[in-house]
Amino acid sequence: MFKKLLPVILAIIVVQTVSAQTLYIPRDITKAFNKGTRDVNGKPGKNYWQNRARYNIHITAAPPNRTITGTEEIVYINNSPDTLRSLNMKLIVNIHRPGAVRLAPVSNRYLTDGVQIDTFKVNDAMINWDNAARGATNDAVRLPKSLMPHDSVRLNIAWHYQVSLQSEREGMIDSTTYYLAYFYPRVSVYDDYNGWDRLPFNDALEFYNDFNDYKLSVTIPKNYIVWSTGTLQNASQVLQPEYLKRLQASFKSDSTIHIATAQDLASKKVTAQKDMNTWVWTADNITDVALGISDHYVWDAASVVVDKKTGRRASMQAAFADASQDFHHSVQYGRNSLGWFSENWPGMPYPFPKMTAFQGFADMEYPMMVNDSHTPDVRFAQFVQDHEIAHTYFPFYMGINETRYGYMDEGWATTFELLIGGAEVGKDAAERLYKGFRVNRYTHDPSTFEDLPIITPTSELMAGAGNNEYGKPSLSYLALKDMLGDELFKKALHTYMDNWHGKHPIPWDYFNSMSAGSGKNLNWFFKNWFFTNNYIDIAIDKVTTSATGGVVDIKNIGGFAIPFDVVVTYADGSSKTFHQTPAVWQNNQTGFSVNLTGTQAISSVKLDNGIFMDADESNNSWKK
Repeated sequence: MFKKLLPVILAIIVVQTVSAQTLYIPRDITKAFNKGTRDVNGKPGKNYWQNRARYNIHITAAPPNRTITGTEEIVYINNSPDTLRSLNMKLIVNIHRPGAVRLAPVSNRYLTDGVQIDTFKVNDAMINWDNAARGATNDAVRLPKSLMPHDSVRLNIAWHYQVSLQSEREGMIDSTTYYLAYFYPRVSVYDDYNGWDRLPFNDALEFYNDFNDYKLSVTIPKNYIVWSTGTLQNASQVLQPEYLKRLQASFKSDSTIHIATAQDLASKKVTAQKDMNTWVWTADNITDVALGISDHYVWDAASVVVDKKTGRRASMQAAFADASQDFHHSVQYGRNSLGWFSENWPGMPYPFPKMTAFQGFADMEYPMMVNDSHTPDVRFAQFVQDHEIAHTYFPFYMGINETRYGYMDEGWATTFELLIGGAEVGKDAAERLYKGFRVNRYTHDPSTFEDLPIITPTSELMAGAGNNEYGKPSLSYLALKDMLGDELFKKALHTYMDNWHGKHPIPWDYFNSMSAGSGKNLNWFFKNWFFTNNYIDIAIDKVTTSATGGVVDIKNIGGFAIPFDVVVTYADGSSKTFHQTPAVWQNNQTGFSVNLTGTQAISSVKLDNGIFMDADESNNSWKK
C-alpha cells in the first residue's frame, strides 16, 4: 500500500516545497498569482485567460514604388474579465517618423512619414484619426461602446506607408526587393499581470503579441514572388504549372529543388501573367506575419521529417540573390536545424508547416521566416540561421514578452545555437565560437551595468541589455542542464513548454515549471542566477596534499553557481578530472572544499571552467 501511495506523497511534497516561494515577486505579478491566473506549480492558473483576434489583411505593393497600401478587418475577442473602454494599437512602422524615440541615430534613408491611417472604423462607426497628432508606436483608441467581457469588436482600417530605404528589420533590400514586417496596425496585448502593453518600440527592443488567426492577401505585379508566414492557399492561381509542380515536389523531397532559378526568373514565366497577382496566405494561432517580395530572388525548397511518430514533414525554403553563395546552402542548413531541434534540443517537433530563409540585413526571426544577411563565411551563415530558426520555440511557440523579458527567448536561442553547433562542427569548435561571440566580452568587462541582475526588465536596460539577454541567461540554462543532467533537465523543460506553449509565460512561470518538472526546489539556483549582481570568478584558496590525494579549498569570488572541473596532475605525470556541478554551491555559495583521491602525490591543480569563462584566471592554478 505504501509503495502505491509513495508517488502521491512525493508529488505533494514537491508541490508544497515549490509553493514555498522565496524568490522576489513584483507586486503586479503577485496580484496575478492571487487572482489565480497563474499558479505556483508553474501552470496557468484556473482563472488564466488571454485575448485573441482574427486578422484579414490585404496589402498592395508595386516596386519600385515604395508605397504600401493596406486594408484589414480585425475581430478582437475580449476573453478577460475586464470591461475595455479603449484599445491600445501598435503602429510599429511609426519608428521611422522623424522625432520617434530611438536608441541610436539614424540616417535620412531610414526616415519616412510612418503609418498613415486613411480610415478607422469600430463596428462601422468612423473614428476621427489625425495622422499628424498620432505619431507614436502606441496609440489608444477610445471605443464608442465599451467592450464587455467575452464579447468582441470589429475594426476596419485602411492605411498606407512608405517602405524605408534603409532596410533593417524591415524595409527595402534593393529597388525591387522588400521585406515587410510589423507592417499592419494591430491591437496590442492585454494581459493578466500588466494590462495593456504600452511599452514604446524604440528600435532596439523586440515584441509581444497575442496568438491570432491570420489571412494575408498580397497583390503584386506579375513576375514578383511572395514568401510569407503561413501556408500559400492559391499556388495554382499565381504560379505557372511547371513551378507549381516543383513547389509541390519539394514538400516531399530531402534534396533541394530549385523552384525558380535565375534563368527562370529572367524568362518572366514563373508567375501567372495577369497584370497583378494576389497571393493568399493563412496562419492560425500564431503571433505575427511577415513577408518578402522580389522579382529576381531565386527560390529553393525541400522538406524534412520533424515528427518521426507521425511522419509529418516541414517545408524549408529560401529566397535570395543568386550571387549569394551562402544562401545556396540555406535549405539544407535549415533542414538540419528543423530536424535537429525537433529530435534533440528542445526535443519537440517543429510546430509549424514551413520555414523560409529570406536574404536581407536583419539577422532577425519572425514566425516561419528568418531575415538573414549575406556573409562570405558559410559556417557563420549556418550559425546565424540556426539561432534565428531556434527562435521558433521561444518566442513563437511560447508567447514570450520579449519587450520586458528578452532573456526568455534570446537566452534559449543562444543555448540551442551552441548545442546544435556541437553536432555540426564538433564540441570544441562550437564552444570556441560561443565563448568568443557570447561570453568573452561580458566576462572581461567589469562595468557596473554588466552585473545587473538578469531579472531586470529588458525595457529598463540600455548598454547591458545584450549580455543580460544572450550570454548570461544562456549560461544559467546550461548550468542547470549540467546540474540536473540531460534527462531530468529535458523533462523539466518540457514541463515548462507543455504548460505554456500558445500562452504568455513570465519568468516566474519558468522558475516554477522547472522546479515542478524536476521534482526539486530550484529557487536557490534561480535566485543565484537571476536575482543577484553575481559574475563568474572562482579561485583556488588553498591546497592540502597527502601521499594519496588532498583537499582543494575553492572560493566563489563572483558568486554564480557554475559547473567546473578540478584537473589534478600527479607526480607520475598522470591526471584526473573531478567534475563539479552547480549543486556544490547550494549550501554555501562563497566556497567549498573538494576531496581529491588518487594513488600518487599531487603535483599541480587547475580549475577549468570551460564555457563559463573566469573573470580572473590568475588564481585558478596551483603547483606544489
